[in-house]
Amino acid sequence: MKITFQIGEIEQVAAQVWEQIQNNPVVAFHGNMGAGKTTFIQQLCKQAGVKDTMSSPTFSIINEYRSPTGSIYHMDLYRLSSEVEAQRAGVEEYLFSGARCFVEWPEKAPGIFPDETLHVTIDITNDGSRVLQIQEN
Repeated sequence: MKITFQIGEIEQVAAQVWEQIQNNPVVAFHGNMGAGKTTFIQQLCKQAGVKDTMSSPTFSIINEYRSPTGSIYHMDLYRLSSEVEAQRAGVEEYLFSGARCFVEWPEKAPGIFPDETLHVTIDITNDGSRVLQIQEN
C-alpha cells in the first residue's frame, strides 16, 4: 500500500491506515527526522480512541496511552545506541506482549522485533507532501 498525502489530510489517511493495520500489534515506523512519524502515530492513536494527551517519547523512550481496547505503547528508539540498550529499557517485553506497539526508529534495534512486525515508511517530498508505504509481510 502506498499513499501520497498533504499534512492537512493526515486524519483521513490515518483512518485508512488504521483499518489496514488492525491485525498487526507491532508497527515499526521508518523515516527521516521531520517526516511526520510522531504526528502520524498520534493520529493513529486518535483512531484507536485514545483521549490521553500524547507527546513524543524521545526522552522517555516509551509512552503508554489508554484506548477502549487496551494499552497502546508508543516507543521512540532514536536515543538508543544498540539492541542491548533497547532490551535493558524493556522494549522487547512490550514488543512481545501482544499489546499494540507503535515504534519510531526501529533501525536502532532491528533484531528485537517479532517476525510479524509491520513496517511503515513515511517520506517527505520536495513539495511537502508525505509518501506513506506499508510493507506487507
